[in-house]
Amino acid sequence: MRKLLLSALSAAALALLPHAAAQAGKEEVVLGLSQDRVAITATFDGSEILVFGAVKRETPIPQDDPLEVVVAVSGPAPSVMVRRKEKKLGIWINVDSVLVDSAPAFYAVATSAPFKQVLTDTEDLRYRISIKRAIRSVGAAMHIRGAQAFADAVIRIREKNGLYSLRENTVAVDEQTLFRTAIEMPADLTEGSYLTRIFLTRGGKVVSSYETAIDVRKVGLEKFLYALSREQPFLYGLMSLAIAIAAGWGASAAFSLLRNR
Repeated sequence: MRKLLLSALSAAALALLPHAAAQAGKEEVVLGLSQDRVAITATFDGSEILVFGAVKRETPIPQDDPLEVVVAVSGPAPSVMVRRKEKKLGIWINVDSVLVDSAPAFYAVATSAPFKQVLTDTEDLRYRISIKRAIRSVGAAMHIRGAQAFADAVIRIREKNGLYSLRENTVAVDEQTLFRTAIEMPADLTEGSYLTRIFLTRGGKVVSSYETAIDVRKVGLEKFLYALSREQPFLYGLMSLAIAIAAGWGASAAFSLLRNR
């Protein structure tokens, strides 16, 4: 009976060896950010976030497929109602509308190689990394044809404004262990938490991922004016009017002085 028990335990241990080896050889991301908070001030004209990190592993570097890195930074994703207009009887009117329920205010993807090389379509569908997969639209009525065109319109407009971008070959990978890239963030950022995702891939498949967040907030005068406009709109209007009158009077007095010289 004892021999039978020892044999069973030995068989179980042998069965677990491949799993244990796989766990020991797993590659993991060790990430760093140059800053995890962006302050929007009255003179804010954009920011650059340096994303850097290393790969932790307990076994030699695999020699089959090279290690690739994908970095995706996405801003708050409120729903957006997109409407299509047509000209009827000389007047432009709304004819169709689709609710795009997930459209990040900012979305940037940086890769260490061409996107199709670092990630298969199946993995992209699973993790929703590409710009097109990060956008979701719902609420299209049955009679609306080409509902995807509404989401494509959001992507096209925001790409034109520099809010969406795919930056291939911009992640530097050294010795399949260290990586770094810089993500440029435009001046017209939306407040909120910006999700930063890092993916390690081999042969187009994700082998490890890591998530963190960058906090973007208004501070100083910018924060005061924004809060005042939302919480005390009447007072904000009076203050704006007073500033406009003072500016107009000051300009008039300055021109009068120059004219009398």
